[in-house]
Amino acid sequence: MTARIGALLIHGLGGTQFDLGSMHRRLKRCGIETHSLTLPGHGTSPEALISVSAEAWIDTVTEKYRELVDQYEVFHVMGMCMGALLAAALCALERHSKGRLVTLAPPIYIDGWSTPWWRAARHVAYWLPLLPSRMKIEEGEPYGIKNALVRNIIKAKFERGDNFHYSWVPLACIREVDRLRRQVMRDLSKVQCPMLVVHAREDELTSLRSAEFIARTAPDARVVVLENSYHMICVDNDREQVVSSVLDFFDVTELESDVATAVEPCTSAEMRSLVERFTSAMREQRYEDVFALLSADVRWDQRGSSPVARVYGDRNALIDLFSQLVTLSSNTFRVTDFGVPTFEGDTARVRISCEAAAAGSRLQASGMLQLAFGNGRIRVVDYEPDRHADEDAFWRAAAEAASDLGADPAQCDSNPPELSLTGEALDAAFQNAVTEVVAISRPPATSTQLRLRALYKQACSGDVVGARPGVTNMLGRVKYDSWAQLRGTSRESAMRQYVALASSIARQ
Repeated sequence: MTARIGALLIHGLGGTQFDLGSMHRRLKRCGIETHSLTLPGHGTSPEALISVSAEAWIDTVTEKYRELVDQYEVFHVMGMCMGALLAAALCALERHSKGRLVTLAPPIYIDGWSTPWWRAARHVAYWLPLLPSRMKIEEGEPYGIKNALVRNIIKAKFERGDNFHYSWVPLACIREVDRLRRQVMRDLSKVQCPMLVVHAREDELTSLRSAEFIARTAPDARVVVLENSYHMICVDNDREQVVSSVLDFFDVTELESDVATAVEPCTSAEMRSLVERFTSAMREQRYEDVFALLSADVRWDQRGSSPVARVYGDRNALIDLFSQLVTLSSNTFRVTDFGVPTFEGDTARVRISCEAAAAGSRLQASGMLQLAFGNGRIRVVDYEPDRHADEDAFWRAAAEAASDLGADPAQCDSNPPELSLTGEALDAAFQNAVTEVVAISRPPATSTQLRLRALYKQACSGDVVGARPGVTNMLGRVKYDSWAQLRGTSRESAMRQYVALASSIARQ
């Protein structure tokens, strides 16, 4: 009989389960029953946070944990941002050993690159009369998001007043977060279960010092460093790597769901309104408004054989499509025109024309969009190009040009000679270098990051295996190529090169 597996997912300060992106859905596909909660002071207005203490947050997650843990043979705990601190505090207090612990972007230190120079002064402000309850810490650019498209979606949600995240929090609750941070730093060594830390190198709120502290202090912790995200890692560029890292850590595999979703038909007026708003938002490049019209499980079939042509299985996946269209064309992709839509049953057909420039060529494309509706949203989009060959050739050339720009790790800023280390001395130097790289406050050039990653993988795993990712996965392709260029390099040589490169970075 298969063990019943559950997981408790804890959101961040001022947030909701949106903080965790698609994590609930993806875990459920693996047969894991997920549970969430709303932390005290959340789900209403920011003023509700003024009187909430760190103990209230801890008590709430502890109560939820005790309610659930005995129902499962295996029970995992996961948190994002402040939720990661609460998850760690919970596992330390409860001596959790029935499953694993995942901390996503844990702010052990609040010292990221966008935090103001006067951040330390908050500890003085806590003692000033009335100030902690009256001073607002406002959410602003970059909203924890590196991906420009996702950032625009977040900004649009704030402007619409969507109840997904507070736009500000009182200084009083930052004081409670600081109290929680100190408790976690003190008790982290009491965490008995295996622990995963997923942290972005460019996190604007909390630097990699946080991940390095956990790796050094927790009895059994492993760290995954993301190279293309800011703080909100579950919805940013590396969101798929976050999910895959968690699934690997839990040793589970996603299964296709065969559960049908009930669909309520749209009225004729609703369909016409959706098409009008969809075409207007696409023409004006308001992609954040396009996403608001799509169902969470939308299926978008971008037909053809180009790097952007495939079936996108939900709204999160569609972020990749729009991001690639914008990125590969250096933001020249434009929808130039729509035809007059025709309606039949629960579907609509409308002609679309667009243009883009990349790799020294221009694309003038057209095709047919077919939309299907349900539950007040667009549920299906099929795009059939008029000239498959032209579009395929254009986007293939654009993707290859983008890949070539970053695919050669040999063009690193530093490639120093190997050191003459062997045996235990080499092992110790390598581990120390890994720790130093994690703690770097200012990330090195992308080419150097690629080289470091490739040397680390070669030292730990040997030659790269598996097929080279396709051009639709540009980041994976560049990482693969970086590692593949080291094929045949011995473990010891890779370790020595890593130590030498890390040392050269430290001296800069």
